[in-house]
Amino acid sequence: MAKPPLIEAFERAGQGHVFAFFEQLTPADQQQLLSDAAEIDLGEIAHLTQTLLAKGAVTGLNLDGLAPAPYELRPEKGGDVKAWGAAKTAGEVALRAGRVAAFTVAGGQGTRLGYDGPKGTFPVTPIKQKTLFQVFAEKIRAAGARYGKPLHWFIMTSNANHAATEAFFIEHAFFGLEKARVHFFRQGRMPAVDLDGKILLETKGTLAMSPDGHGGSLRALDRSGALDLMDKEGIDILSYFQVDNPLVRGIDPAFIGWHVLRGSEMSSKMVAKAYAGEKVGHFCTQNGQAVVIEYSDLPKSYQEEIDPVMGGLRYLAGSIAIHVFDTKFIRRMAKGGAGVALPFHRADKKIPTIDAAGNVVKPDKPNGVKFEMFVFDALPFAKNPVIIETRREDDFSPVKNAEGLDSPVTCRDDQLRQFTRWLKAGGAVVPTDATGLPPFAVEVSPLFGYDEDSFADAWKRLSPKPEIKAGLYLAV
Repeated sequence: MAKPPLIEAFERAGQGHVFAFFEQLTPADQQQLLSDAAEIDLGEIAHLTQTLLAKGAVTGLNLDGLAPAPYELRPEKGGDVKAWGAAKTAGEVALRAGRVAAFTVAGGQGTRLGYDGPKGTFPVTPIKQKTLFQVFAEKIRAAGARYGKPLHWFIMTSNANHAATEAFFIEHAFFGLEKARVHFFRQGRMPAVDLDGKILLETKGTLAMSPDGHGGSLRALDRSGALDLMDKEGIDILSYFQVDNPLVRGIDPAFIGWHVLRGSEMSSKMVAKAYAGEKVGHFCTQNGQAVVIEYSDLPKSYQEEIDPVMGGLRYLAGSIAIHVFDTKFIRRMAKGGAGVALPFHRADKKIPTIDAAGNVVKPDKPNGVKFEMFVFDALPFAKNPVIIETRREDDFSPVKNAEGLDSPVTCRDDQLRQFTRWLKAGGAVVPTDATGLPPFAVEVSPLFGYDEDSFADAWKRLSPKPEIKAGLYLAV
Protein backbone atom coordinates (compact mmCIF):
# COMPACT_ATOMS: atom_id res chain seq x y z
CA MET A 1 0.00 0.00 0.00
CA ALA A 2 1.30 3.44 -0.93
CA LYS A 3 2.47 5.66 1.88
CA PRO A 4 0.34 8.69 2.66
CA PRO A 5 1.91 11.79 1.06
CA LEU A 6 2.33 13.36 4.51
CA ILE A 7 4.59 10.52 5.66
CA GLU A 8 6.67 10.92 2.49
CA ALA A 9 6.98 14.65 3.18
CA PHE A 10 8.27 13.95 6.70
CA GLU A 11 10.77 11.45 5.36
CA ARG A 12 12.08 13.95 2.81
CA ALA A 13 12.49 16.48 5.62
CA GLY A 14 14.51 14.04 7.71
CA GLN A 15 11.64 13.61 10.19
CA GLY A 16 10.45 10.17 9.10
CA HIS A 17 11.07 8.74 12.59
CA VAL A 18 7.78 10.35 13.63
CA PHE A 19 6.04 7.43 11.88
CA ALA A 20 8.42 4.70 13.04
CA PHE A 21 5.65 2.89 14.96
CA PHE A 22 2.83 3.73 12.55
CA GLU A 23 2.07 0.13 11.59
CA GLN A 24 1.69 -0.81 15.28
CA LEU A 25 -1.10 1.75 15.84
CA THR A 26 -4.83 1.21 15.56
CA PRO A 27 -6.50 2.88 12.55
CA ALA A 28 -7.94 5.56 14.87
CA ASP A 29 -4.53 6.28 16.38
CA GLN A 30 -2.98 6.39 12.92
CA GLN A 31 -5.48 9.04 11.85
CA GLN A 32 -4.82 11.06 15.01
CA LEU A 33 -1.07 10.98 14.42
CA LEU A 34 -1.55 12.06 10.80
CA SER A 35 -3.87 14.86 11.94
CA ASP A 36 -1.36 16.13 14.51
CA ALA A 37 1.52 15.88 12.03
CA ALA A 38 -0.47 17.89 9.49
CA GLU A 39 -0.34 20.87 11.88
CA ILE A 40 3.45 21.03 11.54
CA ASP A 41 5.13 23.34 9.07
CA LEU A 42 8.23 21.31 8.24
CA GLY A 43 9.92 24.28 6.58
CA GLU A 44 9.41 26.31 9.72
CA ILE A 45 10.96 23.58 11.88
CA ALA A 46 13.95 23.35 9.53
CA HIS A 47 14.42 27.13 9.70
CA LEU A 48 14.20 27.17 13.50
CA THR A 49 16.69 24.30 13.73
CA GLN A 50 19.12 26.25 11.60
CA THR A 51 18.67 29.61 13.32
CA LEU A 52 18.11 28.64 16.96
CA LEU A 53 19.68 25.20 17.40
CA ALA A 54 22.59 25.00 15.00
CA LYS A 55 26.08 25.30 16.40
CA GLY A 56 27.04 28.96 16.42
CA ALA A 57 23.42 30.16 16.20
CA VAL A 58 23.07 33.61 17.70
CA THR A 59 20.76 33.32 20.70
CA GLY A 60 21.94 36.16 22.91
CA LEU A 61 20.07 39.46 22.99
CA ASN A 62 21.76 42.53 21.55
CA LEU A 63 21.20 45.46 23.90
CA ASP A 64 23.12 48.06 21.89
CA GLY A 65 21.35 51.42 21.84
CA LEU A 66 18.73 50.34 24.37
CA ALA A 67 16.88 53.11 26.22
CA PRO A 68 13.65 53.40 28.24
CA ALA A 69 10.57 53.89 26.06
CA PRO A 70 8.56 57.12 26.39
CA TYR A 71 4.97 56.78 27.57
CA GLU A 72 1.94 58.95 28.27
CA LEU A 73 1.88 59.87 31.94
CA ARG A 74 -1.37 59.62 33.87
CA PRO A 75 -2.94 63.06 34.51
CA GLU A 76 -2.27 62.83 38.25
CA LYS A 77 1.40 62.13 37.44
CA GLY A 78 1.76 65.25 35.31
CA GLY A 79 0.22 63.96 32.07
CA ASP A 80 -1.77 66.16 29.69
CA VAL A 81 -5.27 66.35 31.18
CA LYS A 82 -6.77 67.72 27.95
CA ALA A 83 -5.19 64.95 25.86
CA TRP A 84 -6.52 62.26 28.20
CA GLY A 85 -9.99 63.79 27.98
CA ALA A 86 -9.83 63.83 24.18
CA ALA A 87 -8.68 60.22 24.17
CA LYS A 88 -11.58 59.12 26.37
CA THR A 89 -14.07 60.88 24.09
CA ALA A 90 -12.54 59.29 20.97
CA GLY A 91 -12.67 55.86 22.58
CA GLU A 92 -16.32 56.29 23.48
CA VAL A 93 -17.10 57.25 19.89
CA ALA A 94 -15.35 54.09 18.64
CA LEU A 95 -17.30 51.94 21.11
CA ARG A 96 -20.63 53.45 20.11
CA ALA A 97 -19.75 52.83 16.47
CA GLY A 98 -19.20 49.11 17.15
CA ARG A 99 -15.55 49.21 16.07
CA VAL A 100 -14.22 47.42 19.18
CA ALA A 101 -14.12 43.76 20.23
CA ALA A 102 -12.60 42.04 23.27
CA PHE A 103 -9.98 39.32 22.95
CA THR A 104 -8.95 37.03 25.81
CA VAL A 105 -6.00 34.67 25.65
CA ALA A 106 -7.29 31.72 27.68
CA GLY A 107 -5.29 28.64 26.74
CA GLY A 108 -3.96 27.94 30.23
CA GLN A 109 -4.88 25.32 32.77
CA GLY A 110 -4.99 26.04 36.50
CA THR A 111 -2.04 23.74 37.24
CA ARG A 112 0.05 26.28 39.18
CA LEU A 113 -3.03 27.11 41.24
CA GLY A 114 -3.54 23.47 42.14
CA TYR A 115 -6.77 23.65 40.14
CA ASP A 116 -7.98 21.05 37.65
CA GLY A 117 -9.59 22.84 34.75
CA PRO A 118 -9.28 25.79 32.37
CA LYS A 119 -7.88 28.76 34.25
CA GLY A 120 -10.84 30.89 33.17
CA THR A 121 -13.16 28.68 35.23
CA PHE A 122 -11.26 29.46 38.44
CA PRO A 123 -13.36 31.36 41.07
CA VAL A 124 -11.89 34.71 42.10
CA THR A 125 -14.38 37.24 43.52
CA PRO A 126 -14.58 37.89 47.28
CA ILE A 127 -18.19 36.95 48.02
CA LYS A 128 -19.91 35.36 45.02
CA GLN A 129 -16.83 33.44 43.93
CA LYS A 130 -17.45 34.35 40.31
CA THR A 131 -15.04 32.79 37.88
CA LEU A 132 -12.60 34.73 35.75
CA PHE A 133 -14.76 34.07 32.69
CA GLN A 134 -17.87 35.38 34.46
CA VAL A 135 -16.09 38.56 35.56
CA PHE A 136 -14.96 39.30 31.99
CA ALA A 137 -18.36 38.36 30.52
CA GLU A 138 -20.15 40.77 32.86
CA LYS A 139 -17.68 43.57 32.13
CA ILE A 140 -18.20 43.08 28.41
CA ARG A 141 -21.99 42.97 28.83
CA ALA A 142 -21.93 46.13 30.91
CA ALA A 143 -19.72 48.00 28.44
CA GLY A 144 -22.00 47.00 25.59
CA ALA A 145 -25.01 48.34 27.47
CA ARG A 146 -23.21 51.55 28.44
CA TYR A 147 -22.23 52.38 24.87
CA GLY A 148 -25.34 51.04 23.19
CA LYS A 149 -23.48 48.48 21.11
CA PRO A 150 -23.11 44.85 22.23
CA LEU A 151 -19.52 43.70 21.91
CA HIS A 152 -18.09 40.60 20.28
CA TRP A 153 -15.75 38.55 22.46
CA PHE A 154 -13.03 36.34 20.97
CA ILE A 155 -11.54 33.69 23.27
CA MET A 156 -8.43 31.74 22.36
CA THR A 157 -8.36 28.31 23.98
CA SER A 158 -5.85 25.47 23.69
CA ASN A 159 -6.21 21.86 22.59
CA ALA A 160 -6.05 20.95 26.27
CA ASN A 161 -8.98 23.09 27.39
CA HIS A 162 -11.08 23.93 24.31
CA ALA A 163 -13.90 21.42 24.90
CA ALA A 164 -14.08 22.15 28.64
CA THR A 165 -14.18 25.91 28.00
CA GLU A 166 -17.02 25.67 25.49
CA ALA A 167 -18.94 23.34 27.81
CA PHE A 168 -18.50 25.79 30.70
CA PHE A 169 -20.01 28.65 28.71
CA ILE A 170 -22.92 26.51 27.55
CA GLU A 171 -23.54 25.34 31.14
CA HIS A 172 -23.71 28.99 32.29
CA ALA A 173 -25.78 30.24 29.32
CA PHE A 174 -22.85 32.42 28.19
CA PHE A 175 -23.33 34.57 31.32
CA GLY A 176 -26.09 36.55 29.63
CA LEU A 177 -24.09 37.36 26.48
CA GLU A 178 -25.47 36.57 23.06
CA LYS A 179 -24.05 33.21 22.05
CA ALA A 180 -23.50 34.49 18.51
CA ARG A 181 -21.13 37.18 19.83
CA VAL A 182 -18.83 34.79 21.73
CA HIS A 183 -16.24 33.10 19.53
CA PHE A 184 -13.87 30.31 20.57
CA PHE A 185 -10.84 29.15 18.60
CA ARG A 186 -7.78 27.09 19.38
CA GLN A 187 -4.24 28.32 19.79
CA GLY A 188 -1.68 26.89 17.40
CA ARG A 189 0.79 24.23 18.50
CA MET A 190 4.45 23.55 17.84
CA PRO A 191 6.30 20.26 18.16
CA ALA A 192 9.10 19.89 20.65
CA VAL A 193 12.40 18.82 19.10
CA ASP A 194 15.59 17.30 20.41
CA LEU A 195 18.81 19.31 20.43
CA ASP A 196 19.44 18.30 16.80
CA GLY A 197 16.03 19.48 15.62
CA LYS A 198 14.39 16.05 15.41
CA ILE A 199 10.69 16.10 16.37
CA LEU A 200 10.07 14.24 19.63
CA LEU A 201 7.43 11.58 20.10
CA GLU A 202 5.55 11.57 23.40
CA THR A 203 4.29 8.02 22.78
CA LYS A 204 4.38 5.73 19.75
CA GLY A 205 1.29 7.46 18.41
CA THR A 206 1.51 11.01 19.75
CA LEU A 207 3.84 13.90 19.13
CA ALA A 208 5.29 16.06 21.89
CA MET A 209 3.27 19.17 21.05
CA SER A 210 2.83 22.38 23.06
CA PRO A 211 1.12 25.77 22.54
CA ASP A 212 3.05 28.23 20.37
CA GLY A 213 2.99 31.04 22.96
CA HIS A 214 0.71 34.06 23.32
CA GLY A 215 2.32 35.50 20.22
CA GLY A 216 0.67 32.67 18.32
CA SER A 217 -2.63 34.39 19.02
CA LEU A 218 -2.08 36.69 16.04
CA ARG A 219 -1.84 33.94 13.46
CA ALA A 220 -4.56 31.94 15.23
CA LEU A 221 -6.92 34.91 14.78
CA ASP A 222 -6.20 34.78 11.08
CA ARG A 223 -6.29 31.01 10.60
CA SER A 224 -9.52 30.62 12.58
CA GLY A 225 -11.43 33.08 10.41
CA ALA A 226 -11.87 35.49 13.33
CA LEU A 227 -10.36 38.38 11.38
CA ASP A 228 -12.74 37.77 8.48
CA LEU A 229 -15.67 37.89 10.91
CA MET A 230 -14.38 41.16 12.34
CA ASP A 231 -14.17 42.66 8.86
CA LYS A 232 -17.76 41.65 8.21
CA GLU A 233 -18.90 43.17 11.52
CA GLY A 234 -17.04 46.47 11.02
CA ILE A 235 -14.60 45.73 13.87
CA ASP A 236 -11.12 47.18 13.41
CA ILE A 237 -9.94 47.52 17.04
CA LEU A 238 -9.17 44.52 19.23
CA SER A 239 -8.66 44.84 22.99
CA TYR A 240 -6.24 42.10 24.12
CA PHE A 241 -5.87 40.79 27.68
CA GLN A 242 -4.96 37.56 29.41
CA VAL A 243 -7.32 35.31 31.32
CA ASP A 244 -5.57 35.44 34.70
CA ASN A 245 -6.19 39.14 35.45
CA PRO A 246 -9.73 39.93 36.73
CA LEU A 247 -8.89 43.55 37.51
CA VAL A 248 -8.22 44.40 33.86
CA ARG A 249 -10.32 47.08 32.19
CA GLY A 250 -10.76 45.06 29.05
CA ILE A 251 -12.89 47.83 27.56
CA ASP A 252 -11.14 51.09 28.44
CA PRO A 253 -12.34 54.08 26.37
CA ALA A 254 -9.31 56.27 27.16
CA PHE A 255 -6.88 53.53 26.09
CA ILE A 256 -8.87 52.87 22.91
CA GLY A 257 -8.96 56.62 22.26
CA TRP A 258 -5.18 57.05 22.53
CA HIS A 259 -4.88 54.22 20.01
CA VAL A 260 -7.36 55.86 17.61
CA LEU A 261 -6.09 59.43 17.87
CA ARG A 262 -2.46 58.42 17.32
CA GLY A 263 -3.26 56.20 14.35
CA SER A 264 -1.57 53.37 16.22
CA GLU A 265 -1.37 49.78 15.01
CA MET A 266 -0.50 48.44 18.45
CA SER A 267 -0.92 50.21 21.79
CA SER A 268 0.12 49.03 25.23
CA LYS A 269 -0.41 49.77 28.90
CA MET A 270 2.44 50.04 31.36
CA VAL A 271 2.66 50.17 35.14
CA ALA A 272 5.54 51.56 37.14
CA LYS A 273 7.54 48.57 38.38
CA ALA A 274 6.99 47.87 42.06
CA TYR A 275 10.68 47.12 42.57
CA ALA A 276 13.79 46.73 40.42
CA GLY A 277 13.59 42.97 39.94
CA GLU A 278 9.84 42.67 39.37
CA LYS A 279 9.17 39.90 36.86
CA VAL A 280 7.57 41.96 34.11
CA GLY A 281 8.79 42.91 30.67
CA HIS A 282 10.37 46.34 30.15
CA PHE A 283 9.17 48.82 27.54
CA CYS A 284 12.25 50.15 25.76
CA THR A 285 13.35 51.72 22.50
CA GLN A 286 16.11 50.40 20.26
CA ASN A 287 17.08 51.56 16.78
CA GLY A 288 14.11 53.89 16.72
CA GLN A 289 11.62 51.13 17.50
CA ALA A 290 9.55 50.30 20.57
CA VAL A 291 10.44 46.91 22.05
CA VAL A 292 9.73 44.86 25.16
CA ILE A 293 12.69 43.21 26.86
CA GLU A 294 11.82 40.35 29.19
CA TYR A 295 13.01 40.63 32.79
CA SER A 296 15.05 37.45 32.27
CA ASP A 297 16.87 39.07 29.33
CA LEU A 298 17.57 42.48 30.88
CA PRO A 299 20.78 42.47 32.95
CA LYS A 300 20.41 43.26 36.63
CA SER A 301 22.51 46.40 36.20
CA TYR A 302 19.91 47.77 33.76
CA GLN A 303 17.00 46.77 35.99
CA GLU A 304 18.53 48.58 38.96
CA GLU A 305 19.80 51.65 37.08
CA ILE A 306 18.67 54.97 38.56
CA ASP A 307 17.46 57.84 36.38
CA PRO A 308 20.00 60.64 36.91
CA VAL A 309 17.44 63.42 36.36
CA MET A 310 14.17 62.10 37.78
CA GLY A 311 15.52 59.72 40.41
CA GLY A 312 13.89 56.32 40.75
CA LEU A 313 14.35 53.43 38.36
CA ARG A 314 15.40 54.37 34.84
CA TYR A 315 13.80 51.25 33.32
CA LEU A 316 10.50 51.79 35.09
CA ALA A 317 7.82 50.95 32.51
CA GLY A 318 6.58 47.40 33.13
CA SER A 319 4.57 45.47 30.56
CA ILE A 320 1.39 43.84 31.89
CA ALA A 321 0.11 42.12 28.72
CA ILE A 322 -2.68 44.60 27.97
CA HIS A 323 -2.76 45.79 24.37
CA VAL A 324 -5.00 47.26 21.69
CA PHE A 325 -4.47 46.07 18.11
CA ASP A 326 -5.50 47.31 14.71
CA THR A 327 -7.02 44.30 12.96
CA LYS A 328 -5.26 45.02 9.64
CA PHE A 329 -1.96 44.98 11.52
CA ILE A 330 -2.82 41.58 13.01
CA ARG A 331 -3.52 40.23 9.53
CA ARG A 332 -0.22 41.63 8.24
CA MET A 333 1.71 40.04 11.09
CA ALA A 334 -0.14 36.74 10.69
CA LYS A 335 0.61 36.54 6.97
CA GLY A 336 4.30 37.21 7.59
CA GLY A 337 6.66 37.67 4.70
CA ALA A 338 10.05 39.25 4.33
CA GLY A 339 11.00 40.94 7.58
CA VAL A 340 7.44 40.83 8.96
CA ALA A 341 7.06 37.94 11.37
CA LEU A 342 7.17 37.33 15.08
CA PRO A 343 10.39 35.58 16.07
CA PHE A 344 10.27 32.26 17.87
CA HIS A 345 12.05 31.93 21.19
CA ARG A 346 13.88 28.82 22.30
CA ALA A 347 13.10 27.21 25.66
CA ASP A 348 15.18 24.22 26.73
CA LYS A 349 12.98 21.78 28.66
CA LYS A 350 12.86 18.31 30.17
CA ILE A 351 10.44 16.63 27.76
CA PRO A 352 9.06 13.13 28.37
CA THR A 353 9.55 11.11 25.19
CA ILE A 354 10.34 7.66 23.81
CA ASP A 355 13.56 6.36 22.33
CA ALA A 356 14.10 4.62 18.99
CA ALA A 357 13.03 1.29 20.52
CA GLY A 358 9.81 2.78 21.87
CA ASN A 359 10.95 2.84 25.50
CA VAL A 360 9.71 5.65 27.76
CA VAL A 361 12.34 8.28 28.60
CA LYS A 362 11.85 10.61 31.58
CA PRO A 363 14.82 12.98 31.42
CA ASP A 364 16.45 14.47 34.51
CA LYS A 365 17.94 17.37 32.52
CA PRO A 366 16.79 19.34 29.45
CA ASN A 367 16.71 17.01 26.47
CA GLY A 368 14.79 19.12 24.01
CA VAL A 369 13.49 22.49 22.94
CA LYS A 370 10.06 24.07 22.80
CA PHE A 371 9.42 27.04 20.53
CA GLU A 372 7.09 29.90 21.40
CA MET A 373 6.23 33.41 20.24
CA PHE A 374 5.55 36.44 22.43
CA VAL A 375 2.83 38.88 21.43
CA PHE A 376 4.86 41.90 22.54
CA ASP A 377 7.40 41.06 19.83
CA ALA A 378 4.90 42.58 17.38
CA LEU A 379 5.63 46.04 18.81
CA PRO A 380 8.68 46.88 16.62
CA PHE A 381 6.61 46.19 13.49
CA ALA A 382 3.74 48.51 14.47
CA LYS A 383 3.28 51.99 13.08
CA ASN A 384 2.82 54.77 15.64
CA PRO A 385 2.87 52.53 18.74
CA VAL A 386 1.47 54.16 21.86
CA ILE A 387 2.35 53.26 25.45
CA ILE A 388 0.15 54.73 28.18
CA GLU A 389 0.53 54.60 31.93
CA THR A 390 -2.12 52.91 34.00
CA ARG A 391 -2.55 52.48 37.74
CA ARG A 392 -1.72 48.99 38.91
CA GLU A 393 -4.69 49.10 41.27
CA ASP A 394 -7.04 49.74 38.33
CA ASP A 395 -5.78 47.16 35.89
CA PHE A 396 -3.43 44.51 37.19
CA SER A 397 -3.76 41.81 39.82
CA PRO A 398 -3.22 38.43 38.15
CA VAL A 399 -3.90 35.03 39.64
CA LYS A 400 -0.86 32.93 38.81
CA ASN A 401 0.33 31.15 41.94
CA ALA A 402 -1.40 29.12 44.63
CA GLU A 403 0.24 31.18 47.39
CA GLY A 404 2.29 34.34 47.85
CA LEU A 405 2.51 37.02 45.16
CA ASP A 406 -0.11 37.00 42.40
CA SER A 407 -2.25 34.46 44.24
CA PRO A 408 -6.00 34.18 44.88
CA VAL A 409 -5.49 35.93 48.24
CA THR A 410 -3.61 38.94 46.84
CA CYS A 411 -6.09 39.24 43.98
CA ARG A 412 -9.07 39.08 46.34
CA ASP A 413 -7.55 41.83 48.49
CA ASP A 414 -6.89 44.01 45.43
CA GLN A 415 -10.51 43.62 44.35
CA LEU A 416 -11.64 44.63 47.85
CA ARG A 417 -9.40 47.70 47.74
CA GLN A 418 -10.82 48.67 44.37
CA PHE A 419 -14.44 48.31 45.48
CA THR A 420 -13.64 50.31 48.60
CA ARG A 421 -12.01 53.13 46.62
CA TRP A 422 -15.08 53.38 44.42
CA LEU A 423 -17.38 53.47 47.45
CA LYS A 424 -15.32 56.13 49.18
CA ALA A 425 -15.20 58.25 46.01
CA GLY A 426 -19.01 58.14 46.08
CA GLY A 427 -19.11 59.46 49.63
CA ALA A 428 -19.51 56.19 51.52
CA VAL A 429 -17.69 55.67 54.81
CA VAL A 430 -15.65 52.47 54.77
CA PRO A 431 -13.03 51.58 57.39
CA THR A 432 -9.71 50.41 55.95
CA ASP A 433 -6.21 49.63 57.05
CA ALA A 434 -3.16 51.59 55.85
CA THR A 435 -3.18 49.70 52.52
CA GLY A 436 -6.83 50.52 51.80
CA LEU A 437 -8.08 47.04 52.68
CA PRO A 438 -11.45 46.89 54.49
CA PRO A 439 -11.91 44.57 57.49
CA PHE A 440 -14.78 42.76 55.79
CA ALA A 441 -15.70 41.54 52.31
CA VAL A 442 -17.85 43.53 49.90
CA GLU A 443 -18.35 42.94 46.19
CA VAL A 444 -19.49 44.97 43.20
CA SER A 445 -20.98 43.18 40.21
CA PRO A 446 -19.50 44.43 36.94
CA LEU A 447 -23.13 44.80 35.82
CA PHE A 448 -23.50 47.47 38.52
CA GLY A 449 -20.14 49.11 37.84
CA TYR A 450 -17.22 47.68 35.87
CA ASP A 451 -14.91 50.69 36.20
CA GLU A 452 -14.64 53.94 38.14
CA ASP A 453 -16.99 55.90 35.88
CA SER A 454 -19.72 53.29 35.50
CA PHE A 455 -19.70 52.62 39.25
CA ALA A 456 -19.96 56.35 40.03
CA ASP A 457 -22.97 56.71 37.73
CA ALA A 458 -24.73 53.68 39.21
CA TRP A 459 -23.97 54.75 42.80
CA LYS A 460 -25.43 58.20 42.20
CA ARG A 461 -28.66 56.67 40.95
CA LEU A 462 -28.93 54.35 43.94
CA SER A 463 -31.46 55.56 46.50
CA PRO A 464 -31.49 54.88 49.33
CA LYS A 465 -27.83 53.97 49.68
CA PRO A 466 -27.18 50.58 51.32
CA GLU A 467 -25.42 50.12 54.63
CA ILE A 468 -21.73 49.40 54.13
CA LYS A 469 -21.18 46.16 56.01
CA ALA A 470 -19.81 42.66 55.64
CA GLY A 471 -21.41 40.77 52.78
CA LEU A 472 -22.60 43.83 50.84
CA TYR A 473 -23.10 42.85 47.20
CA LEU A 474 -23.97 45.58 44.74
CA ALA A 475 -25.77 44.31 41.65
CA VAL A 476 -28.41 45.50 39.20
